[in-house]
Amino acid sequence: MGFLVVLPMAVVHEAAKYPRKFAEEGIDFAGRLCATEEDVIELARGADAIIVEGSQRPITRKIIESLEQCRIISGTQIGYDSIDTVAASERGILVTNVPGYCVEEVSDHVMALLLACSRRIIALNRAVKDGGWGFGPQSSEIKEVIRPAIGRLRDRTLGLFGFGAIARVLVPKAKGFGMRIITCDPFVDESVASEKGVELVDWATLLEQSDFLSIHASYSTETKHVFNREAFSAMKHTACLINTARGGFVDEEALHEALSTGSLSVAALDVLNDEPPNGNPLLSLDNVICTGHYAFFSPESFEEQWRRPSEEVSRVLHGAWPVALVNPEAKEKYVLQWGEMCDPQA
Repeated sequence: MGFLVVLPMAVVHEAAKYPRKFAEEGIDFAGRLCATEEDVIELARGADAIIVEGSQRPITRKIIESLEQCRIISGTQIGYDSIDTVAASERGILVTNVPGYCVEEVSDHVMALLLACSRRIIALNRAVKDGGWGFGPQSSEIKEVIRPAIGRLRDRTLGLFGFGAIARVLVPKAKGFGMRIITCDPFVDESVASEKGVELVDWATLLEQSDFLSIHASYSTETKHVFNREAFSAMKHTACLINTARGGFVDEEALHEALSTGSLSVAALDVLNDEPPNGNPLLSLDNVICTGHYAFFSPESFEEQWRRPSEEVSRVLHGAWPVALVNPEAKEKYVLQWGEMCDPQA
């Protein structure tokens, strides 16, 4: 009997390459948009592999427990919190992600947001289109509101919450503007930060000293809403919060309050708690920039995002361990069910 790979999403864009790719390997493929857990279970029950964009179609314990012969769940994103890795490991199912595929794009996007905030690009553009210009008589908003908030970047402090791959790629880009960079990451040794010319600090120092604070940590129950009223009250009232990571890091009610009362200057958000948003009050604020979860995108990153999960599936179904395994604890049960595996380079 041949293998079956399923995609519980619309087979469009880069995923449209899957039917041909797997057919060339003698592997069956089925994909369709699944709106509910029951839809996914119906599609995937007898599958050997699942490819999924977890943020759009979470793979829950209920789904995983319904799987009869699944060997691998291959995610198309860096984050994998929407795939129940504990349940997968209990079943001996391998879970993979796509680390590093968009580090250049996201770090570029952070710099774009940082510059937009520092130079108040969005506000200036809006004011000009409303009739303002320079120091003219119709430019009271520019002179009285926007101009006082514009500043140079050199010697300003960029704080990084988390010092993983994206943050490390961001460092030389920010240093090119003469910025001082600090980071808070309990999982990083001081020498690692020091090698990059970055100062490792504690949480309180990160909040107190950052002129721009960009989120790059791993999302978990421990970091949910870590940016809350207490955190915002500890930040500079002139500070800018940048989030291109996960919406859940931020208590949006507290952020709205901080931005509305002037205890925080501006927020540049690529992600929100609920996506797509439905009446999110943050989007009504002039001091919020939102870019619709597009920090990851370029044609190159998009192709890589969908190609690498299919390669992981092929690797596993042909008897090799995946390259980007996020739950190595599943290996023992996997081998008991499916036999020994070779090295991914073999």
